[in-house]
Amino acid sequence: MSRNILAVSFAPRDTHEAQVQFALERGVPALIGVMASIRLPYPSRAFDMAHCSRCLIPWGQYDGLYLIEVDRVLRPGGYWILSGPPVNWESHWKEQNGIETIARSLCWKKLIQKKDLAIWQKPTNHVHCIANRRVFKKPRFCKAQDPDMAWYTKMETCLTPLPEVSNIKEIAGGQLTKWPERLNAIPPRVNRGAVDGVTAEMFREDTALWKKRVTYYKSVDYQLAQPGRYRFAAALVDDPLWVMNTVPVEAKINTLGVIYERGLIGTYQNWCEAMSTYPRTYDLIHADSIFSLYKDRCEMEDVLLEMDRILRPEGSVIIRDDVDILVKIKSITDGMEWEGRIADHENGPRQREKILFANKKYWTAPAPDQNQGTHTAR
Repeated sequence: MSRNILAVSFAPRDTHEAQVQFALERGVPALIGVMASIRLPYPSRAFDMAHCSRCLIPWGQYDGLYLIEVDRVLRPGGYWILSGPPVNWESHWKEQNGIETIARSLCWKKLIQKKDLAIWQKPTNHVHCIANRRVFKKPRFCKAQDPDMAWYTKMETCLTPLPEVSNIKEIAGGQLTKWPERLNAIPPRVNRGAVDGVTAEMFREDTALWKKRVTYYKSVDYQLAQPGRYRFAAALVDDPLWVMNTVPVEAKINTLGVIYERGLIGTYQNWCEAMSTYPRTYDLIHADSIFSLYKDRCEMEDVLLEMDRILRPEGSVIIRDDVDILVKIKSITDGMEWEGRIADHENGPRQREKILFANKKYWTAPAPDQNQGTHTAR
């Protein structure tokens, strides 16, 4: 944090117990995750760096499947750092030899190895890689599959091709602006027209819109205005908090790649399913038209119960949606012991879209009635 770097961790629940839960309770972004057969829930070219410390992933096996997935989510010129075993030729030479072979097939450059630490760098484009493929038939490039599709999408033993460039010095996909200017600069994906229906002008308008909305939220909900109460994306960057942006896999436009190009973090999510996190791990949930999106896909109660599961006691919810939907939502949240009220849209009461502000309360089950036996709390 002192280096102004935002990291997101993922780990399974294994012999090291609930590492993700510990991270979240420290205020560090984290998700439950595992490298198996399905892609990680991130878009391609998302991260500047990936770090594995004694993570016990068999990087050299399965035709390099897991290193190929790391390559997919690394930005052009990004770094992969491996610390701890198997980095040590003397005692783990067979496993490391497999890693070295796969890294070369991905056109990665090894920058340094010192004791139990090694660093590789992904190329900034695939010009040389394509030339090598013509000669050595490696690596095999993926065809047809959307590189950003990562929800129940099988990993493949083929290299995700980088966007084409006109010369060897060009960075595939476009040069990113330095942080913090990156936050509000037009992302390369938008400039290149890679996000259907989103133009640079629309991006600017949307940025201004959400700054206005967050200002309105703080004027309506006094708890949002309290410094340090919440860890809520771009419009909140000056507050001491972070935001896990969750892009619904059913959304018409996939904006998660743009979110990462702005220097923010996020994940894909289907709200008809559980989120990959522990109970009571978020201070605030903001849902924009989520219930309209899922009204014919799953029950409203199930989505709200999942939100209740991941929300900390005294945490807050802000839900924007059509007024008829919000009335139904409030009838359910009242039964969940949430305190809430529906407020007008920031543009006034004539808008059909309204905003529900709600808080999850601390509550306990009533004391058992001595004449009725023992009661079980829900």
